[in-house]
Amino acid sequence: MEKAYAVWRAFQDQVLARAAAYLLIGCTLLALVEVVRRYVFGFSFEWQQDAVTFFILSGVFLYFAISQRHNEHLNVTAVLDAVRALGPRGRKVAEVVRLLALVASFLFMCAVVWWGFPEVRENQHYATRTESLAFPMWPFLAALLLGFAFMGVTMLFQIWFEIQKLRGREVPEEAPVLDRMPD
Repeated sequence: MEKAYAVWRAFQDQVLARAAAYLLIGCTLLALVEVVRRYVFGFSFEWQQDAVTFFILSGVFLYFAISQRHNEHLNVTAVLDAVRALGPRGRKVAEVVRLLALVASFLFMCAVVWWGFPEVRENQHYATRTESLAFPMWPFLAALLLGFAFMGVTMLFQIWFEIQKLRGREVPEEAPVLDRMPD
């Protein structure tokens, strides 16, 4: 399982992170060009706002799984931290609760992806477009589902490793991105 996880991490770092970064950088540059065009030259394109909005969102969607891997998403841990402070039994209870939360989250991601496919197909069928009518909506919805699916895969690995941890086995730990940054 560690080899599969290493391949998954490499895919995230080499493909997903780069795709998200290129989308975000490209959209930032497009937004800056449009600011100059609008305020210096007095005109702008209608499609620009849609492009910036939806491509930035797509970049964020693709980064979901990486944020999940590093636990960089919104976490409410006050109760778990209080339970952990109760000693070894409390730590075990907190690990079980974390595992149950991961399983529930994974099932939720599966449900969202499962019921999201018809939405993407419907948007393709009816040729639903963004507000400026310049872009079809389905690729952005597909990027959202892909982000959720990738997040689900990451959760599946986390569930496996939580089970292994509960069994007393060593598991790979992910350092937050900020801890890995050079000084």
